[in-house]
Amino acid sequence: MPESVVFKGTPIHYRTSGSGPWVVLLHGFLESMEIWDSFARDLERRFSVLQVDLPGHGRSGVISDVHEMRLMAEAVMAVADQKEIARFSLCGHSMGGYAALELASMHPDRVNSVALLHSHAAPDDEDAKEARRRTINIVKLNHSGFINQFIPELFAPENRKRLADEIAILRNRAGSTSAKSVIAALEGMKQRAGSLVFLSESPMPVCFVIGRNDSRMPYNKIMAQSMMCPHAEILLLDKVGHMGFLEAPEKVFPFLLDFFVRNIKQ
Repeated sequence: MPESVVFKGTPIHYRTSGSGPWVVLLHGFLESMEIWDSFARDLERRFSVLQVDLPGHGRSGVISDVHEMRLMAEAVMAVADQKEIARFSLCGHSMGGYAALELASMHPDRVNSVALLHSHAAPDDEDAKEARRRTINIVKLNHSGFINQFIPELFAPENRKRLADEIAILRNRAGSTSAKSVIAALEGMKQRAGSLVFLSESPMPVCFVIGRNDSRMPYNKIMAQSMMCPHAEILLLDKVGHMGFLEAPEKVFPFLLDFFVRNIKQ
């Protein structure tokens, strides 16, 4: 049953399940906590699972015109504190990975490990910032049109027909995300400082799930960042785009489960 906590006067919705050490699952841009439902069912046999709707997504409210990664991390910590979760592992997809790294750098004493799915630690460069500005203008002009085009492009071309039902579900869920929420997230990603120093200096175990055919995040860029980590593990997926946990769950879920099991701390 979904619950909520009031953070900065705004409800943040979440769901818990399972028992054991905690794993916190953070969804990506234009997603919601339901994106993790299948993985949560696998995890809850061994772990307690926390799924959170990040600010402006799912059933969580909009907090400000800019949803900075620090604000998103603070919202997740408000949930963790309400549930009295002392330590946890983090798993973030895309934008959720940005928030996960921010949270881990803020509270390293609370985080066991971080799994990054199609995500990375660098800030936007000038080209990426300009692309976000253009996207914001598109959203202002045609919010629903942007969503309908954006979602299929997250998948490798060869997987779009096979996963047509999943794409339709994602489109439908994303359609409930207001233009204000979309823009707040885009502004937050555009303005983020990144977590490269944390990634290179922290002994915290980190794993990367990378799609060789990810049009959003080139795999060689993420591979290079993984080499900076004192402890990094990598799953590189062929014929997979930006949505590996939907495109190749039979490979992604066992990899993540094993990673979390080996890095449990009480």
